This record gives sequence, structure tokens and C-alpha cells, in this order.
Amino acid sequence: MEISKVMKELGIPSRLESVGTGTQWITALGTKTKEITSPVDGSPICSVVYAGVTEYEAVLKRAGDAFQYWRQVPAPKRGEIVRQIGNALRAQKQNLGILVTYETGKSLQEGLGEVQEMIDICDFAVGLSRQLYGLQIQSERPKHRMMEQYHPLGIVGIISAFNFPVAVWAWNAMIATVCGNVCIWKPSEKTPACAVAVQNILRNILKENNLPDGLFSIIHGDKEIGESIAADSRIALVSATGSTRMGRRVSEVVARRLGKSILELGGNNAIIVTQNANIDMAIRAVLFGAIGTAGQRCTSTRRVIIHKSKYSGFKKKLIAAYEQIKIGNPLEPENHMGPLIDTNAVAAYLTTLEKVVKQGGKVIYGGNIIIGKKHPGNCYVEPTLVEAENHLEIVQHETFAPILYLMKYSELDEAIAMQNDVRQGLSSAIFTDNMQEAEYFVSAMGSDCGIANVNIGTSGAEIGGAFGGEKDTGGGRESGSDAWKAYMRRQTNTVNFGDEIPLAQGISFGI
Repeated sequence: MEISKVMKELGIPSRLESVGTGTQWITALGTKTKEITSPVDGSPICSVVYAGVTEYEAVLKRAGDAFQYWRQVPAPKRGEIVRQIGNALRAQKQNLGILVTYETGKSLQEGLGEVQEMIDICDFAVGLSRQLYGLQIQSERPKHRMMEQYHPLGIVGIISAFNFPVAVWAWNAMIATVCGNVCIWKPSEKTPACAVAVQNILRNILKENNLPDGLFSIIHGDKEIGESIAADSRIALVSATGSTRMGRRVSEVVARRLGKSILELGGNNAIIVTQNANIDMAIRAVLFGAIGTAGQRCTSTRRVIIHKSKYSGFKKKLIAAYEQIKIGNPLEPENHMGPLIDTNAVAAYLTTLEKVVKQGGKVIYGGNIIIGKKHPGNCYVEPTLVEAENHLEIVQHETFAPILYLMKYSELDEAIAMQNDVRQGLSSAIFTDNMQEAEYFVSAMGSDCGIANVNIGTSGAEIGGAFGGEKDTGGGRESGSDAWKAYMRRQTNTVNFGDEIPLAQGISFGI
């Protein structure tokens, strides 16, 4: 399908000059405009006008008003709206998946998978809307009942990144919505069209159900809008996905006003391949982990730590697998890898490889820009394999590109120490058919990451488990499990149904 037809069906104009408040669009009065081009072929997608103070205030006002209504709606009825959103996404899965691919450069399978992830989290949230459980607690005082319950927070601000332009928003927004909150979304400056497409889908659902304006809002802008969201005390929770540097800034600003934040930041993820590993399985996992989304996932595999007895054979097989990778237009299903997001990312890729060589690493495959008629737009690069020591400064740094570092180890404790010896702590994996090695890796003595997998790769998390990491990854959790509790405030209640006022701890006040 032609991209112009896709954009028309999704209601995306060539100039995005409005902020969305759910059922309405407000003309942006800001002075900054950004031109958006596709990394796939360098063609223009749209231009976007950033919001100014006036529109920002209008969005906050409408969101606050919508919350007063939405928090009174029973949670299962909130879930019904999310169910309708999931069905609307099903109907637009193909179109939205194509747009995600064209605007980000990830493969079409990944673009469609990202929309499926949105659908899955809708289904999860619908079930959750009937399971926002509290807790009954035994009181030490006679004729008293104690309990805990959860209430909505209010306005949730969502700052998303380019690499998952719609799915991570859905992780936050669908859970926040069934919890009784309203959402304000600042999408990545690099992928505004995907966000507008989602806003149009939401707009139809809100209108069909006569829901108030302000339930879901979208504000285009640069870091100034992000700073405003972080600093605004009217926004109860800020969920931010991006670099560690960005996350530190958001954390500082939100903490200054004693607000709440969820941070999903960088990763420097490793796969350990033991002498007991199924090598063919490990190769396939490393391949997708390192090359999926052109290495631009926070869960992308950055390092492979291989037992010395398997190192030479593994390296040979991995190079052979890399030689089979097809790079080109990600809308063509035969291609495995598309472009990097923009020329700045290409520059970072080249700079990293220069540092690799200077610091003592060795490029053993790839390392070049790909230019030609089949690779327009100047954003295509070769997936690259590097032999390097774990302690090198550049290895310790996360580069959002398909660069994979290979290193060897002798003992499992050494491999785990190498895995953990980075500032980031998002995802990790071990490949082994030895039960003791597997259990040791996921024990308290093993991986220090928020995600620790056995015989699957570092990338491709399911929505049922809480997603997030430790250390410089931020410590936040989104999506499944009990991550919903972060979007609500906990309240302890004690109900006295007697006719006396006994004090706790047997205290007597003497009156």
C-alpha cells in the first residue's frame, strides 16, 4: 500500500499544527516547526508545529476537568472503553504498522508487532479493570476493620521515545486509563505522525461514547515541553522513556516537587553463552537481539559473553549468520534490517567504531555506511561485530546502533560479573542446558537486571510481565504484573463500627 494512502486513512495531514485534547484539536501557536522525513527513503512525511504556553495550559485545564468525571466511572466501565480502543487498533493494525515502519525504519514485521503489542495491553487492561484489588488487614482493636484500597492519581504525563512510538505509550495509557487517570502524551519529536494516527483512533472512540474532552491528550514539542510536564505539579505521575541523561533530568525535576515518576532508560544488555548452550538457538537469539530495530531497542543485545571453549565456533557461525542478513527498505518483507532513525544516529555509529579501534577493540564484520539506489536517505549501515574487552569505556557506553561486542570468559561467576559490570541494568540472558547454571543466573547471585532470561534473548518482552530495569535504567516498571499500582495512590482505611474509641498499642489517653 502506498504510504500516502495509509496516511490519508489514518487522518494525518501534511502539516501537524494542532495539539489534541481527545475529541478536539487546538491550533498550535508556537514558533518552532520541525520537518519530519522518513529514514527509509529520505522523503518528507509531514511538518509539525510545536505547542506554545497557551495550548499547553488549555490541555492541562481540559485534562483536569476530564479527570473529575473519569475517576467516578466504575473501573469495569473504563475497561469497556479500552476494549473498544483495542478493537479499533485491530481494524487499523495494517495501516498503523506500515506507518510505524515508515517513520522509524524498523522492519514491517516489527511495526505490525508493535501495534499487536498495543492490542495485547488493551486486552490485559480490560481484565485488570475488574482486578484492582485492595487488601483486608486484621485490626488489633475490637470492632474495627482495616483495609487498603487504591484510588486514581489524576493526570499522567507520558514522554515516549522514537524506537517504540506507539507501544510504550499504550503500556502506560491503557493501564493508567482503567485505573481512573487521564493522560497527556508528549511523543518523540522524531515520530509525531504515529502519535497523531493513534490520537485520531482515540478521538473516534471518545466521540462514539460521548466522553469528555481531555481524557487523552497529545502535545508536540521539544525538550521544553518535556521540562514543563516534569515540572508541573498538576501532573501527578510522569512516565518517561529515553536516554539515561534525559531520565536523570526528568527525575530531578519531578522529585523537586515531590511528584511520582516511572523511568525506562538505557540498556547495555548481554547474553551469556555457556559451554552447555544450544549454540544454534543462541545464534538466532543474538541475531534478532542485535539487529532488530537496527539495534535501536533499549533491550537490544549489545554484548555476547561466550565460554572460551565455544568462542571460536560461535564467532564463525555468527559471522556466517550476519552474512545472510538482508538490509534495505523495511516495508519489503524479505529485508531483515532497515535504516537507523536519522543521520545523527549514523554519525554516532561511526564515532563509536572510531573509539572502538582507538581503545583496542577490533572490528571483525561490518562497520560501514551503505549507500546506493536500494538504500536512499543516508541512514543505512552494516550490522557490525567487534571483539573487545568489557572494561573499555566505549563498551560500557550504550550506542543505539547495530554494534555487537564479543568477549570470552572462563568461569560462570566471571561471566556474570562481566554481565553486571555496566551502569545499565535492563535486560540479560543466558543460554545453557544446565539447570544449575540457569537457576544460578536468575538467583540473587546472578543477573542484576530487571529482566533475566534463560534460553531466550534480551529483546522481545511480553506484556504480561512487569517491564523495567535497575541502576541507570531507572528502576521503573510498566506493562504487566502489578505495575498498575504505580498509577494509583494507596489509601489505608480503618473503620470503627463500635461505640468506643480504643487506641492502638493499648495507649490510654486518660479522658
